[in-house]
Amino acid sequence: MNAFEETEQHIHDQQSRRNFLTSTSLGLGAAALSSLLGHTAQAANGPVLGKPHFTPKVKRVIYLLQSGAPSQLELFDYKPRLEKMWGQNLPESVRKGQRLTGMTAGQSSFPLAASVYKFAQHGQSRMWVSELLPYISKITDEATFIRSMHTEAINHDPAVTFFQTGSQQGGRPSFGSWISYGLGSDNQNLPSFVVLLSKGRGGDQPLYAKLWSNGFLSSVHQGVVFRSGPDPVFYLNNPSGIDKTSRRRMLDVLAKMHQEQYKQVLDPEINSRMAQYEMAYRMQTAVPETLDISKEPDYIFDMYGPEAKKPGTFAANCLLARKLAEKGVKFIQLYHQGWDQHGNLPNDIKIMAKSVDQPSAALLLDLKQRGLLEDTLVIWGGEFGRGSYSQGKLTKESYGRDHHPRCFTIWMAGGGVKKGYIHGETDDFSYNITRDPVHVHDFQATVMHLLGLDHEQLTFKFQGRRYRLTDVHGHVVKPILA
Repeated sequence: MNAFEETEQHIHDQQSRRNFLTSTSLGLGAAALSSLLGHTAQAANGPVLGKPHFTPKVKRVIYLLQSGAPSQLELFDYKPRLEKMWGQNLPESVRKGQRLTGMTAGQSSFPLAASVYKFAQHGQSRMWVSELLPYISKITDEATFIRSMHTEAINHDPAVTFFQTGSQQGGRPSFGSWISYGLGSDNQNLPSFVVLLSKGRGGDQPLYAKLWSNGFLSSVHQGVVFRSGPDPVFYLNNPSGIDKTSRRRMLDVLAKMHQEQYKQVLDPEINSRMAQYEMAYRMQTAVPETLDISKEPDYIFDMYGPEAKKPGTFAANCLLARKLAEKGVKFIQLYHQGWDQHGNLPNDIKIMAKSVDQPSAALLLDLKQRGLLEDTLVIWGGEFGRGSYSQGKLTKESYGRDHHPRCFTIWMAGGGVKKGYIHGETDDFSYNITRDPVHVHDFQATVMHLLGLDHEQLTFKFQGRRYRLTDVHGHVVKPILA
């Protein structure tokens, strides 16, 4: 008898006479209870819906979250009036006493700063795009630009958490976890929710695992981080001396042990744990194959740019996002750090824009040439915007911008959204929204709608309350729908 078999026998021997009678001798009542709990566990481990609430427009989402908050004033929201009012104080009639962060609330003045970069209109939509984004400017007719996003969160951690979980406090399930919970995966050998991380420059705001956490949902719905390097998923490879056959035997014995444990404690998370073990076993073959870019032709690397062959860069992760989309991963979350520019903004935003411009546009074109863009939704944007006045000293060579939750720009492209469409407007200072505001919960409701989900119906009861991603808010932004 080997070690696995000895352990299995030990588990059997530990069952007391009382546990034996409970699980086998109490007749139909115990059997019914066991069946009921088994169905509950199965629902927790797999998609809660047998199918979407209605016909979806897209099958998958690639969310390119620009962590640190890109300045809409330097990228998408052209404001020529700021050029004429350079250095003048932001009118109080515009600010209206709105809350500021502690970094600028104590300033004695708020000198207006126009972007030092030139803008031009592009595409049939005549969308204004900065010279910092020459590649994105060429795909404006593929995208919907929402210039009227707004949020209540004024600092990075609560703002990113709000976008990702629907709450400014941690502990709620993330966006991708809700999608996994509702729809499951189209590929049983890969997770339905994958996370990729990259940096454009150092010293930026940190990201925490709570952003891709399953919260109170089953742990099978948490985001799985794929890292660059020889071990893209921690502890996925077999330990030294363990081959694939031994691993399979170990999992089979472990499954029996978990079944015995489940009979005693009736904890559905036991089944979740076992499902994760099985997924890891299948991923041992699927992950290396999916993340292998060595067979990509040179023209693909040329399309994504010079950093596409460098693991862990935004360009390389955009290429991996396309490969994951091809493999049926439902929600691909890419976080790109480096956009927090309180000082030296003209130089730093140039670095960041260059790191994302070509790969972002290439991802759209790559998906389109493979017939994947029509049922994929690509999202690009940060957690809030940047203010029109300078943080600290203002010069043409160097200025900074503080956080600004009142208005900012994101763009979306792919299945279900209009091409070459601009939604919403801001005032002459890019400080307040003047038309068609879109709240974070509206954005979340709209993305779920495109996946065939009613955001009001996908709920989970926890601690006596029914929760959903959009809490008790959110409306689908119908004007942007194709």
